[in-house]
Amino acid sequence: MARALLFIALCVLPALVSAGRPNKDPFEVQGRVYCDACRAGFETSAISYIAGAKVRVECSDRKSMQLVYSKEATTDSTGTYKIPVNEDHEDQCCDAILVSSPQTDCKVVSPGRDRARVILTDSNGIASRLRYANSLGFMKDKALSGCAQILKQYQEEDDED
Repeated sequence: MARALLFIALCVLPALVSAGRPNKDPFEVQGRVYCDACRAGFETSAISYIAGAKVRVECSDRKSMQLVYSKEATTDSTGTYKIPVNEDHEDQCCDAILVSSPQTDCKVVSPGRDRARVILTDSNGIASRLRYANSLGFMKDKALSGCAQILKQYQEEDDED
């Protein structure tokens, strides 16, 4: 009985205490937000990066899908956002999510480019604290006039393969 109590005191309690504390060295979720001038649904040579766009990192419980963490940031002049996350979210699904665009003619969310999954745990073998998210995108209200030519270039590249 005394050994069991000693085991709990030496092994289990410190693990429980450290699990409730935030990381001293936070993760950093980093990505970019772009405006799709051709409404292509992917990044082309006609995209521009959006300064002042709002992005949020959200983490939800894997079983209940209940939101347990949320933090928002704004992109810099290069369209890049950096969101520090202090906690380990091992048992949660975390995504970088588009919130808003400051460009009045580029506010429509590009289908499938509204969120990007990010892994925010130390229990996965990734040594770096930096977590890159796929680019997130909005689309222009109307495609630019030269887009047909740009998209044709991408089609020709596909035909060569």
